[in-house]
Amino acid sequence: MATISYEIEIAAPAEKIWNILWDKSSYSRWTRFFSEGSQYTSDWKVGGRTLFLDSSGKNGMISTIDSLNEPYEVVFQHIGFLENGEEVFNTREIAEWSGAHEKYFLTEFHGYTKLAGELQTTPEYEEPMLEGFEKGFAVVKELAEQA
Repeated sequence: MATISYEIEIAAPAEKIWNILWDKSSYSRWTRFFSEGSQYTSDWKVGGRTLFLDSSGKNGMISTIDSLNEPYEVVFQHIGFLENGEEVFNTREIAEWSGAHEKYFLTEFHGYTKLAGELQTTPEYEEPMLEGFEKGFAVVKELAEQA
């Protein structure tokens, strides 16, 4: 498993950036670089259930929240797939990937916030995931720095 990370400085408070990251309307704007039409559902509870879904809402990742400190930190743990609406937990691919973390940290400094993302992934997805963070976080920055 490879770990990639990316960070960006944004001239906005952490709470505004958090809201852009997780508001349903803006989420699909910055995550389109990972998968066009991305969406999610979550109960926002540690140990709860979060689904990261494609545009159909029938395929994606099944996850849980390991750590949550709004608006400064959320750590997701990916535990399975949703394939054509069916939950899948016991395949070779999932065994290699299950337990991977996806982390977001926001740290406020004088007049700006550092947004950091970290993701554990298989080697073949390293480059596209890093590109997703780079382009996606640029969108978050643009939205957050608007008046």
